[in-house]
Amino acid sequence: MVCYLDRGPGAAIRRARTRLPGGGDNPVAIIRLPRERMIGSSIASSLVHEVGHQGAALLDLVASLRPMLQAMQHGGGAVHVWQLWERWISEIVADFWSLARVGVAATLGLIGVVSLPRVFVFRLNIDDPHPVPWLRVRLSCAMGRALYPHPQWDRLEQLWLAYYPLAGLPLGQQRLLEQLQTSMAALVGLLVQHRPPALRGVSLAEAMAVHARQPAMLAHLFRSWNLVPGQMYQATPTLVFAVLGQARASGGLSPEDESELLGRLLTHWALRSTLDTSELCADVVRHGRQPGRTLPPLASRLIIH
Repeated sequence: MVCYLDRGPGAAIRRARTRLPGGGDNPVAIIRLPRERMIGSSIASSLVHEVGHQGAALLDLVASLRPMLQAMQHGGGAVHVWQLWERWISEIVADFWSLARVGVAATLGLIGVVSLPRVFVFRLNIDDPHPVPWLRVRLSCAMGRALYPHPQWDRLEQLWLAYYPLAGLPLGQQRLLEQLQTSMAALVGLLVQHRPPALRGVSLAEAMAVHARQPAMLAHLFRSWNLVPGQMYQATPTLVFAVLGQARASGGLSPEDESELLGRLLTHWALRSTLDTSELCADVVRHGRQPGRTLPPLASRLIIH
């Protein structure tokens, strides 16, 4: 997986094994991150969301969820509501993936991205694979509430509603958003309990080990890292983002301190990755590709878990 910085309206991914414009398959996933997102929680939210698209493709999550969403359209629910959920499912799965890896940092980053003028927050474009921003934040809170029960989700949702109340919208638009909101609990239940064939009977929540990202555990790690900061540099990047995001949400970390910490960590991860890769290449040069000899693997800590 290759990441690069660019200017643009949002992050994007060209998934591995997809067709290239000039012919042939793309050998690796390529993620573009806007420079404007390289601040605080937005880094993790944008990056891990795009990684979620690749993960969903490898596990064939969208294809395994579609029959369930189509069944809901014929199961007595509002057909048009579940048709919209089905249309948006690829982006919803990526948001779920981000939440499962970095916790509340995913929702905070999402709010930072979609906090736009009111007309854009409530705009419904049936050709857009993304849910309506107003609904997308509420869905993120609902998924977070299911994965990590904590009062913070209610506080975040109420704050979002205070900024963007439904009052003043056309009645038809209000009614549609309320219908989508009513069906949201059933949708979240499908996602949390979904057991795709690729996971051989394991649910998404179990496979992504959300028990290791519970708010109380993240708060404990933050206190430990305050006492022994070196431990933070040994943790996987997504765990670090989850811990710092939880500290931000709980009021234990200011935006300025978060930005400074993440700046140091990004420099550390980049340097470590470069040195480990150089060591691997040097080992190949020294010993060559001897038959039967396995190359030393890159340090597992370099992989975003």
